[in-house]
Amino acid sequence: MRKMRKTSIAGAVVALTFVTAGTALAANPPGTASSGSADFAKAGQTFKVAPLAVCNVNPDVAGTVTGSSPAVSRTGLKIGETGSTCTTEVVNPDEFLTRTKSVAKGAGFDLSALAGLSGGNRGPRLKIAEWSVNCDADEKGTQAGWQLKGMSGWTGLPQQIPSGYVYDVKASNGTVLAKAKFTDTVFPVPNDGSLSMTLLKITFEPSSGYTGSITVGSVACSPTP
Repeated sequence: MRKMRKTSIAGAVVALTFVTAGTALAANPPGTASSGSADFAKAGQTFKVAPLAVCNVNPDVAGTVTGSSPAVSRTGLKIGETGSTCTTEVVNPDEFLTRTKSVAKGAGFDLSALAGLSGGNRGPRLKIAEWSVNCDADEKGTQAGWQLKGMSGWTGLPQQIPSGYVYDVKASNGTVLAKAKFTDTVFPVPNDGSLSMTLLKITFEPSSGYTGSITVGSVACSPTP
């Protein structure tokens, strides 16, 4: 079966600060990033990957905080080395204005669990060569961006992925084995200009024999003071 490959898919979303009476409390942290995590199980056997390459912005000190994780391998899932950076920059010291940037990157995502199923219930092997997701903030608001490169096994995925798009991962017989949600962005209510984004979350359906989910790339940030 021919595999679909894409060189690059990218996108962005913006949240502008809403003016409110009094001081609004941000529903998201100043800035945080993680390259991914996993918690899934089959037949009583659990496979977990703690959040990878986590970093958190230090809003009070200019500079960059980094995070990194070595490659991980679980039965049915491999993820290469991952990294993250959370940066605070002073743009106007006289007015105490700063901006932040939280970035998570990874490579070598390979989900083979569904390809190991038997008979007509066998699913695709899902691969992503590289991915990145970022959340940028200043006093005016926040903006998140993302990129996916070198994808294979994602037959029928649109060239332009809209925010919150849900992709059905199907077996050769058409059974939906998992649902993959791309660029899930959450804004607080009331909207204070902060946001969080999960680049990709794969949730197993009961028909796969697996339970749980896998996350690829997540960020959050809030407007700076």
